[in-house]
Amino acid sequence: MCGERRYVRIILQLTCHLLCVVGLAVGLSGFFLLMKYRHNSLFFSQMYILLPGILALCTAVSLLVTGRFGLWISSKNSPCLQGLFVYLLVVGFCLESTTSALAYFHSTKLDLEIAPLRDVFQKYTGDSQDLNSRTVDATQDQFQCCGVSNYTDWRKISWHNQTGGILVPHTCCNTSFPSCNGTMKEPWQLYPQGCQVKLEMAFQFLLRFIIWGFPVVFLIQVVLLLTVAQLMKKQRFLSYSTLGKI
Repeated sequence: MCGERRYVRIILQLTCHLLCVVGLAVGLSGFFLLMKYRHNSLFFSQMYILLPGILALCTAVSLLVTGRFGLWISSKNSPCLQGLFVYLLVVGFCLESTTSALAYFHSTKLDLEIAPLRDVFQKYTGDSQDLNSRTVDATQDQFQCCGVSNYTDWRKISWHNQTGGILVPHTCCNTSFPSCNGTMKEPWQLYPQGCQVKLEMAFQFLLRFIIWGFPVVFLIQVVLLLTVAQLMKKQRFLSYSTLGKI
């Protein structure tokens, strides 16, 4: 019996370590989502996409606390502490399921949420002091893209017409061509993809990472619940007794 309880405790400890690792992964995905939004906030019509990132951080804290608490109670024989551990698992499940649902919702509406992307490109002036221009240049440089859909979008932008109708920003230049000067006469030296696709791909990756974190957390929590149930089942409870009269 003692050997079996020890085996169950080892499973509890290993699973709690795994829960902490998954909690860190969920927290990092939420952190990078918030950072990605911070650098590209001009392209979003609303701030609601921040909710999955914020909840992912809250979920990570909950999972880390639960995992550490589970490691601590693995050497205890307290039904009260074990019951509190189950309660923390339920709280973590609720947070993770809500986060995953919000991430899925925003992943299906992402193309609508970044609709202002074209407006920001239209306001490009080439001035490094201008916020819209800095954001466009930073985006094209970071994602290695050019224009909204492709480089031909620059033909519809007033800055392009003011430069003679042949130039695009140097951030459109493919780094494989050091001699690129941003002219449309040599389109093979420009990045072929537009920024909208690259931006959507970056946010979709983070959102899907959060979404797929839910089934992983759920499976780990099921194992933890079964393990704690085994410990509580093999534990001898105190029987009730009637108090004597004073």
